[in-house]
Amino acid sequence: MDALDQKILTALQKDSRISMARLSEQVGLSLSACHRRVKLLESNGIISGYTVRVDRNALNLEIQVFIEVKLTSQRKDDITAFENAIERMPEVLECHLISGEFDYLIRLITRNTAAYESLYRNRLSQIPSVSQMKTLLSLSTVKEFRGLHLEQ
Repeated sequence: MDALDQKILTALQKDSRISMARLSEQVGLSLSACHRRVKLLESNGIISGYTVRVDRNALNLEIQVFIEVKLTSQRKDDITAFENAIERMPEVLECHLISGEFDYLIRLITRNTAAYESLYRNRLSQIPSVSQMKTLLSLSTVKEFRGLHLEQ
């Protein structure tokens, strides 16, 4: 991957709906060369898909929380049971295996505190391999993920 590929990826992360003609102008390539590079980035798995960013506030999704989770053990069965349960929860936006006092960090968004409480009581706390959870309520978002920083 060279500097032109980085420019292409940076531009696509800012606006994945950009036309190929506009993209080629921005990065300083001919239309065919730009198109060829984008297709190569896709086929190599560097571009794994295209998405739309949705404003959660416009959809009345008020509560964003991060949850630190500790499992009862580090046995493979407990880890697998937890990860499978999390995969089946569409409210969970991200789940990371982490180092430190807790085993996982979860990020999720719900409509309100009642919806979060229901999810917490009825689903998250019912996962057999979970021994402890610590909820961190996000008061506001200072900076959201808008793409990877690629330019050097």
